[in-house]
Amino acid sequence: MPKSAGSTLPKIVVVGGGAGGLELVTRLGDTLGRKGRAEVTLIERGRTHFWKPHLHELAAGTVDLDVHELDYLAQSHWHGFRYRFGEMIGLDRTSRQVLVGPVNDENGEQIVPARRIDYDILVLAVGSRINDFGTPGVTEHAIALESTQEADRFHRRLINAFLRAHAQTEPLRPEQLNVAIVGAGATGVELSAELHNATRELVSFSLDNIDPDKHIRLHLIEASPRILPALPERISAAAAKLLHELEVEVHVNARVAEVLPQAVKLADGTIIAAEMVVWAAGVKAPGFLSDLGLQVNAVNQLIVDATLCSPDDPRIFALGDCAAAAWAGQPGRNVPPRAQAAHQQASYLAKAIRRQLAGKPLRPWRYRDFGSLVSLGEYTTVGNLMGNFVGGNLWLEGLFARWMYMSLYKLHELALHGFWKTSLTTLARMIAAQTEPRVKLH
Repeated sequence: MPKSAGSTLPKIVVVGGGAGGLELVTRLGDTLGRKGRAEVTLIERGRTHFWKPHLHELAAGTVDLDVHELDYLAQSHWHGFRYRFGEMIGLDRTSRQVLVGPVNDENGEQIVPARRIDYDILVLAVGSRINDFGTPGVTEHAIALESTQEADRFHRRLINAFLRAHAQTEPLRPEQLNVAIVGAGATGVELSAELHNATRELVSFSLDNIDPDKHIRLHLIEASPRILPALPERISAAAAKLLHELEVEVHVNARVAEVLPQAVKLADGTIIAAEMVVWAAGVKAPGFLSDLGLQVNAVNQLIVDATLCSPDDPRIFALGDCAAAAWAGQPGRNVPPRAQAAHQQASYLAKAIRRQLAGKPLRPWRYRDFGSLVSLGEYTTVGNLMGNFVGGNLWLEGLFARWMYMSLYKLHELALHGFWKTSLTTLARMIAAQTEPRVKLH
């Protein structure tokens, strides 16, 4: 691999510090950066990392951001890579430079200027955003559950709504404590169950003017014929049964035509009144990817080959939700946007990049589907394990499934911190949980 101008070391740049990107840059920092074999750089627009599959718990208030977030600057110091604060806005492939926009604070004062960052190998791991499909009112009246800021904003609105309802002297309006969740994928389903428990915990803190069974309505809205449309029907049916027992009102075959200030309007004219609306439907990659001169699909994902490399440039790779990787053995299907896929891709690329630096050919990556697990709060977890992991297809439900679901996060933490730090932080959280309310109250 040719070296960058002005440096004797190859420059590896990873854009995006989500689950896959941070795992990759940590592995590369440990194996190459700390040993002086390459300059490893992470470009990330945020200051801290939070595992995205936990966003629904952050929104419900059942996890604390301060306990689970990770500081990029500290991680870079501990694991031999450089952290560059900023957002990628373009790419100069001729000069092999990533264009990074300026960053300003809330007062408009510049923190860091626009920059150009050299690369020899570039990995794009910028994740995905919600897809509102051009639906009117989403931007103005709905909260998109795609970042810690949005999840925290929803939680604050939820707490404020309950305090307001408790303090008022007039009767509660029909829609006052209703929540409408658009999109019944894993995020929407898990949020519904988590909110059912969290709202009742809130009421138990002496909010006596609120009757949860009478005043709180949770609506889950899905355009497909069933919830969890991307998962096996058995998982969908089990989740639907539990949501019915929790009195979550599930609306299937329900396409949203417009989001109103305190309601959702369906295509058939039905109005679902709700003081708070969460948009958790659809995914698409960031729009700037379509302007890089690389092949993308209809939802802006970068098309990659079997080595996760762009067919337009052998120096550029992509992983996670922003990559359109063909699913081997599943004709016409791409690898689904799941945490397990990003984890596998990060592990593969950590080895593949070392092979490329050594001038060795890359072996193709193959996705191994270990199944799907959906957590329904404290009530249960349902899903299946499959493939080589169990030698077949194993249906899971209940406490064991819950443990397996929690282990996915532990695998992520192990990749970032190693065994001892993960063990100690897990123990510390268990101890702290005994002295804290289950739901965050502010």
